[in-house]
Amino acid sequence: MTTHKATFSHYDTAEYLQTDEDIAAYLEAVIEENDPSLLAAALGDIARARNMSQLAKQVGMSREGLYKALSGKGNPAFATMSKVANALGMRLTLEPIAHKNAHN
Repeated sequence: MTTHKATFSHYDTAEYLQTDEDIAAYLEAVIEENDPSLLAAALGDIARARNMSQLAKQVGMSREGLYKALSGKGNPAFATMSKVANALGMRLTLEPIAHKNAHN
């Protein structure tokens, strides 16, 4: 009896973020989760898809520091996330949540 060992390649979201449309759809899905650490990790994925070293220079951080801040395990300040978004050609925006039973 022959057994076959399955092998899997490493999945990296950054490899699939090739266009501005890909990035916008990804961020939209992540923001729907309402999880700040997930948003930080998503910005990290986008940064890796673009150019982490150049982005770190634009933000004024070390490459390693930016990796850590945007790892999803870090706790980046809002200012850092805003600078990263800006360096990526985006901006963070807020909008009201539509409630079913909104009070007037």
